[in-house]
Amino acid sequence: MTTPDPTVRLLTAVIPPASGEPGDAEQATPMRRIKLTPASAIEPEPVIWAWEPEDGAGRIPAGALTLAAGREGTGKSSFGIWLAARLSRGELPGTFYRQPRNVFYAAVEDSWSRTLVPRLIAAGADLDRVFRIDVEDVLRGETMLSLPLDVEPLEQAIDEHDVAALIVDPLMSTLGARTDAHRTQDVRQALEPLVRMAERTKALTLGIAHFNKAGGTDASQLISGSGAFKDLARAVLAFARDRETEEQVMTQTKNSLGRLDLPSLAYRIEGADVPTRKGTANVGRLVFTGISERTVEDTLATTVDPDEASERDEARDWLIGYLTEQGGEAPAGDVIKAAERDGFSKRTVQRARAKASVKSQKSGFGKGWVWVLSVTADTEETTKVPKVPAPGALAPSAPSAPSVSPSERESPNVTAADGLCAVCGEPMAALTPDQTTHPGCDPG
Repeated sequence: MTTPDPTVRLLTAVIPPASGEPGDAEQATPMRRIKLTPASAIEPEPVIWAWEPEDGAGRIPAGALTLAAGREGTGKSSFGIWLAARLSRGELPGTFYRQPRNVFYAAVEDSWSRTLVPRLIAAGADLDRVFRIDVEDVLRGETMLSLPLDVEPLEQAIDEHDVAALIVDPLMSTLGARTDAHRTQDVRQALEPLVRMAERTKALTLGIAHFNKAGGTDASQLISGSGAFKDLARAVLAFARDRETEEQVMTQTKNSLGRLDLPSLAYRIEGADVPTRKGTANVGRLVFTGISERTVEDTLATTVDPDEASERDEARDWLIGYLTEQGGEAPAGDVIKAAERDGFSKRTVQRARAKASVKSQKSGFGKGWVWVLSVTADTEETTKVPKVPAPGALAPSAPSAPSVSPSERESPNVTAADGLCAVCGEPMAALTPDQTTHPGCDPG
């Protein structure tokens, strides 16, 4: 016989008959009890971080619900694949690092054979450790996971298979048929059992969520459905793509168990070809590229304005010219100050940075950030000869004028009007009657 815990008190409540009609006390049955536990009987524990890139910078807690939210096509599902791959290989910094673990993946919208498995292969996952979750119903056969109905067997499976993470994509689609995703009480009744299961199993529980069509810059408030989704989650990661710069950003918009001042991370979705027995599968793969100076809130605040776009193009050319004159890199603060002196706002030059293929990186341990000009296929020509030199900086040297012999200078093709280049002042031989500059000299 089990000895009752002296620190726990149980108070029994008598529930009246369901009919609501007056009944004898003996007809009522106790159905619910109040359980009281003093705080002194609860052992305090530190937070266990499933993803902790740096000490004190935990992003995803183990044993709690985390949401990855964003608009369509921003890479949040690709992040779920990235996370599963890292856990399956023991490569995720945190409590599971160097401990390859199993992952349960419940996907409702994507095909496993044509989309998810090729994506997992491209992400480098150990396919033997990532498991597709389906539910077998005695009456209806194979069906999808339903919350909270399937929480109990799900918890048993997590315990039996040493599972480190449960990823549900999208979370809203797994709510029971009678659950209204826009009613707080319904969502709480469906997800609270899942939250408690995560706490008991210590499994990272990630739910993929979508943004609604509303405007605004508060990413957590944009999550579709009831506000209970964000309220029950202990961490929220927001994903966005800047419509102007095409830069993709992940920002921690909620972190109830850790720091909220974590830097945003830039990422890209790059194409990958995965060979299969039936041909090549073309899929996307998420790659983090470093710290981003912009946040999801910044990208959500972006408006498409033709005048602003024109100014950004000018700022792009200015930035290329400035960094070229600085030897290819300069402290970020110096760049912004120089830009403001020349009439470009900090926001404008930051947006222009992505278009100019300029990367932001640490200059060294304990030092500040620098902006580094990268020469890519799209910017190589512009980088070599900027269209608009940075105002206040030395302009790039003009191309050397073609050599002209004394006899050529006296040729009928050269007149007093077009004998000198209007830009560099050197002698030239006109190729057309109205030509007044060398082909390589930029009138701007």
